[in-house]
Amino acid sequence: MTDEQRVALVTGATRGIGAAIAERLAADGYSVVGTATSAAGAATVAERLGEGRGIELRIDDDESVTGGLEHIASAFGAPSIVVNNAGINRDNLLMRMSAEQWSSVIDTNLSGLYRVVKPLLRSMMRARWGRIISVSSVVGRMGNAGQVNYAASKAGIEGFSRALALEVGSRGITVNAVAPGFIETDMTDELNEEMRAAMIEKIALARMGTGAEVAHAVAFLASEGAGYITGETLQVNGGIYQN
Repeated sequence: MTDEQRVALVTGATRGIGAAIAERLAADGYSVVGTATSAAGAATVAERLGEGRGIELRIDDDESVTGGLEHIASAFGAPSIVVNNAGINRDNLLMRMSAEQWSSVIDTNLSGLYRVVKPLLRSMMRARWGRIISVSSVVGRMGNAGQVNYAASKAGIEGFSRALALEVGSRGITVNAVAPGFIETDMTDELNEEMRAAMIEKIALARMGTGAEVAHAVAFLASEGAGYITGETLQVNGGIYQN
């Protein structure tokens, strides 16, 4: 860590993996700002991170992203670490999937990455240091029936990261992805016991992961110690998929 406290932006920090990442980076000494899609969500983030550190920002809206990033820069400084965690799913079989279900997932999960990362590159390049870490998913590689839109967006995140790593590496900026497997979240809490058992049976470690375990991987990639790692996807999936 430099003498100047680095600013870390975590999108989708209200709950689950995003909340765990924001809390871990704050514990590691970074100046963390987390985003939410509503004022109530921003207030929840602020309760964890401190006054003003939760902001309302929608990554599927150009004006919201522009305004939010300008506010962060003026209030805390330009982020040199960005964790792209915000995303949505709209599951359906492709033959039944509406155009809106397809486009909303791609526009949020993949185009949202473009909206957030591009404006932050200039300040990182001036500083000759930066960490861009995006949360992908194991389904981006292994696939999952009923999630062609989600899987395509997550595979796109990994391709985006590999290509951008080649563009900005000479300026001391690393670009990586973390791909969680089945993680204990509000969504998995809704599964019945039969579904949970069937899911866990496929996992080598015979359990679901935790948000804290994903956050640990993100914190490592944000650290000085990960300065020679770029263009990679770190799988945090308990062995459900290996390649």
